[in-house]
This record gives sequence, C-alpha cells and structure tokens, in this order.
Amino acid sequence: MKVLMINGSPRKDGNTATSLDEMAKIFAEEGIEVERIDIGTNNIRGCIACGTCAKKGSCVFDDLVNEAAGKLVEADGLVVGTPVYYASANGSLISFLDRLFYSCHCDKTMKVGAAVAVARRGGLTATFDELNKYFTISGMPVASGYYWNGVHGGGKGEVNEDPEGMQMMRYLARNMSFLMKSIALGKEQYGLPEREERIYTNFVR
Repeated sequence: MKVLMINGSPRKDGNTATSLDEMAKIFAEEGIEVERIDIGTNNIRGCIACGTCAKKGSCVFDDLVNEAAGKLVEADGLVVGTPVYYASANGSLISFLDRLFYSCHCDKTMKVGAAVAVARRGGLTATFDELNKYFTISGMPVASGYYWNGVHGGGKGEVNEDPEGMQMMRYLARNMSFLMKSIALGKEQYGLPEREERIYTNFVR
C-alpha cells in the first residue's frame, strides 16, 4: 500500500515536515510505502478555469501538480500538511490542491484522506476544516486520530515540544493505516459502492 504526502510548507525541514515525518514512521511500521512532495518555494499558479484539463487529462501548467497527479493515481491514501497562515492553509498549497483535485480525473473514491495543520497558536481547526473539504467532495473517507489533527510549534523543531500533538500524528497514522487496509479488504469482497449518474444543478436558473 502507498500513501502520498503533500507538505505545503515553504520550509522543507520545518515543523510541518517534522509532523509528517512522525506519521511516516508509523506507516513504515505498518508496511505502507510513503512518498512526500514538498511544495517548498515552487511557484505554484492558481487555477485559471481554462478547461484544458478536461480535454487533455492534465493541467495546462506542467509543474508539481501534474507530477503529483500521477502519484495520486497509484496511492491508497493522501496526507496533506500545512502551516497556518491567517487561520488558513498556505496559499501555494491551496492553489496546488485546487488544480490537483480539479485536473486529476482519476477515481478518488475510497482513497483515504488526512489533513494536518501546524500553527504557533491559533487557526488550526479552521485550516483543518478547509483541507477536509477537498476529500469529502471527492468521495474520500477522512481519517481521524483522537482529536483535530493539529500540532503547535513556531520556531523550527518546536513541534517536538508538543507531545500531545505528536502523539496525535501517531494515532492518525495508525488509524489511517487500519482504514486503508480495511477498505482494501472490503474492495476484494464487496467492490466499490454502486454509482449513479451524477446530477448537476445550478442555483441560478
């Protein structure tokens, strides 16, 4: 099994990366392969609603988004981690996710999603809610730990001084591992849920 991790922080080895690394240790114990993509300081453009992806199957901007799309196809789970900026995820990460989820037309149903927010102090739950919306619009079960998935830390390495937060990362990884394995067994025995033809309605007629 495989988990794709997206680190939305511009600080490659910062607190967000450290939090994701704590999860990666557990995934390794569970025999689950992990691949991580760091947004870093890459210039990630936002979606321009050009519709090119509907025709060619990939985003018109050939950058990390298209690279991640190919990896998402093969993944059983997706972990998205971000620092908190103004009670929201990093802007580059949001641009990345908007384009990834819109342009990657792979079936995301039953791929497990997990969001992780890292903040000096506040804004964790707002950011957590923001990221989970990408999963739920895509038919992806959302993994949880025993609390909202957030870790506190300002300066580099300070998340290690938040033992409860780091414990949450371990719980989250174990629960996510169990959920992915359970879904894999369910697919073998029952297959995926029945699909109906999608109905699209607009609020303005």
